[in-house]
Amino acid sequence: MSVDGWNTVLVLGGIRSGKSEFAESLVAEAPTVRYVATSAAADPDDTEWATRLAAHRARRPGSWTTEETAGDPRRLADVLASAGPNETLLVDDLGGWVTVLLDPAHQPADDVATITELADAVRASEARIVLVSPEVGLSLVPTTPLGRAFTDALGAANRAVADACDAVALVVAGQPVWLKPATPARPVDVPTQATPTTGAAAPTSGVADPTGGAQPPLPDVLTPTVPAAPAAPTADGTGWAAPTMALPVVATGLVIQPGMELPMPDEYAGPQAVQRLGTLDLPGAGLGVLERVVEFAAATQGTPTPTPWTGVRVLLLHGDHAGGAAAGAPVGESARLARQARAGRGALARLAAESGASLQVVDAPPSAPIEHGPALDADAVEAALRYGWRLAEEAAEAGVRLLVLGACGAGAEAAAAAVLVATAGAEAPTVLGRVHTADGEIDDAAWMVRCATVRDALHRTRRSPRDAKDILAELGGGDVAVAAGVLLGATARRVPVLLDGPVGLAAGMVARDLAGQARHWCLLVDHGGHPAVRLAADVLGLTPLLDLRLDLGEGANALAALPLLRSVLALAGSLPAHPHHGGPDDEPTGDPTGDAAPTTPTAATATPTGEVGATTVPATTDRATDLPAGDAATGAADPDAGPAVGEVADPDAGPAGAEVADPDAGPAGPDATPEFAEPVPAGPGPTTTDAGPERDPSGRRAG
Repeated sequence: MSVDGWNTVLVLGGIRSGKSEFAESLVAEAPTVRYVATSAAADPDDTEWATRLAAHRARRPGSWTTEETAGDPRRLADVLASAGPNETLLVDDLGGWVTVLLDPAHQPADDVATITELADAVRASEARIVLVSPEVGLSLVPTTPLGRAFTDALGAANRAVADACDAVALVVAGQPVWLKPATPARPVDVPTQATPTTGAAAPTSGVADPTGGAQPPLPDVLTPTVPAAPAAPTADGTGWAAPTMALPVVATGLVIQPGMELPMPDEYAGPQAVQRLGTLDLPGAGLGVLERVVEFAAATQGTPTPTPWTGVRVLLLHGDHAGGAAAGAPVGESARLARQARAGRGALARLAAESGASLQVVDAPPSAPIEHGPALDADAVEAALRYGWRLAEEAAEAGVRLLVLGACGAGAEAAAAAVLVATAGAEAPTVLGRVHTADGEIDDAAWMVRCATVRDALHRTRRSPRDAKDILAELGGGDVAVAAGVLLGATARRVPVLLDGPVGLAAGMVARDLAGQARHWCLLVDHGGHPAVRLAADVLGLTPLLDLRLDLGEGANALAALPLLRSVLALAGSLPAHPHHGGPDDEPTGDPTGDAAPTTPTAATATPTGEVGATTVPATTDRATDLPAGDAATGAADPDAGPAVGEVADPDAGPAGAEVADPDAGPAGPDATPEFAEPVPAGPGPTTTDAGPERDPSGRRAG
């Protein structure tokens, strides 16, 4: 598109000014267009008028459909109001519509009310609308009553529709001049100096601008609501243990510049957290690759026992790119997604509500076609960087503990790819993802246009500097610049950021060149199968945690995985240590089945083995071996122990039930042969439930 940020536009111009051609160029990239013809049928004898109409029809692509409203002027408002958000309409023109409105066949009628209805329909429509109208206010006053009525009615219609439209352009001699910009310039800024303080840094967002300019308000922070339980705050309610860092005072008065010294995560807390994981009562290999989540959270929170992130804010950057970068992007889709998020609808708002996260939709400056010239000027880049910094500062002051960065601008992927090509030395076709139509089909023609756009932009800037701000001005544009400012501001306030998509990774490449510490505060959840994300992650040293290849939209992919990350942190923080590492042992102290030998002999756990007459008495245990004395199935008796307590000894028999004879008693019989006796083990031996070989009542081995 030639102009970004608008949903409805009015194109004014004189006779043969080129207004219709300019209006058609605004919707040239739309896959389908409904051309709304408002003029009445021409006089069959007027060949010149018929020739004009034929020329108009010849310019329309074959994919366009034509709809006529000349029969009823009120029908135009109905057509605009009923159009869907995915439709694009071109109304040409309001001069013909007013002519039909003033036709005696439609009188008497309330012309003012009909014009008001048209303006209300334009204002309420969700479709992409371009209206063409003649500008008659610069001509002489007509000399006839009908001519004066026409100019008065058309002038009133132009004023009402211009007020309802997002943008208004005047075409003079084929040159468009924007009378009402779609995205008016907003002088964003942050304080040029920050006062060093001890401990926590004083908030800089409230300091007055030395130049005298007022700070513009930040976007509203939304809280999407769906039937979901919000995340509970931490038990102690405390924030970070590590203090924030005050920005250094630079002699030039600039804060955001290359070589900034920003804080790093705690270099000890991360390894200590991983070491602590090895002592927890976790089965198997434990958390696997998700150990990196615990390490990252520990380092950014400054503690070996990190807690799950509670205060989460999603920043959705909406900034369109003109030219070939947006080839194949559905017209008006990015604006629709931004409006949807503001209204609390759509995947991003739903996931934010499920995660208890707040949502902030940020309008970034629109970017010019990079194949023809710079995307932004130097002043706009400075303003965008500082604006992003302010967004991060405001989030930190509001208690946000984790930022999620997303984007929804048309052409954002191609602009991010251009930044990666310039900073990482890649080729455009290797970092540009496939382009899909609204029906889910692959659009190879649009993909080739994007490749050619990035190629032409790199060729145009082949002799330009490759500094961070130069890359933002020439290639990155508004959304990448704001995202880079967010990363720098979050780093200064020790707030970690979840990256998700090409825009966030391109901003990470730029932020790295301004402050190398910024990349250490970033976490990449999923690469989404996008080649640009894979390349940038490899350069920045960010290994994706997952390989889910989610394609829910930039920002929504990270939110979908956020519950898993929180669960990992909650598990790592609540599990006790393994018993081998000093943790509590919840095992039973004894097992009467014999599966585990008791460590301390007690009468309650002894096995009754002795029997005298009708009286059963418990057998004693040997303290050296913890084995029941006199139990033939469990081991040898102590030769010096004598008879068991409560048992009447046979003076002619050896130890009752003993497997090894007393060495002082001699052979058990004349036919007995001496056998090698196993030494008594020093500790508990194996137990068995097998009855073993049959014993001779006299105590001698049978056979």
